[in-house]
Amino acid sequence: MDEGYKTLIQIKREGEARQKAKYKVDSKDRLKKIATKKIQTTMIGALDSIEQHLGFLWEEDENGKANKDLHDIYEIVRQEILDRGNDQIRNLNTELDQYDVEWLRYNLKLKVQQNKQEI
Repeated sequence: MDEGYKTLIQIKREGEARQKAKYKVDSKDRLKKIATKKIQTTMIGALDSIEQHLGFLWEEDENGKANKDLHDIYEIVRQEILDRGNDQIRNLNTELDQYDVEWLRYNLKLKVQQNKQEI
């Protein structure tokens, strides 16, 4: 019976180790996903700002004419912003692969007090 108990303890420890390793992988994946989303949001925000403040330069006028040259320049700039942002996402993911990451979940401590009832 002593040997069976040791086996159960060993199995439990191995399970905990596997669970901890999976948690670290999941934590890193979570961080990569969040960081990727933030970089993408920055890229799209930059493009949106350009379109809002400079979009009138290549939009059609009242005669139905648009400045094709300026729109072509905007498309080049847009592609460069997206390419550079995606390069940085890949660089970030490569960098994060060099680290052990563990998400420190939110902790909430509630203080429990007994109610004092008067009789």
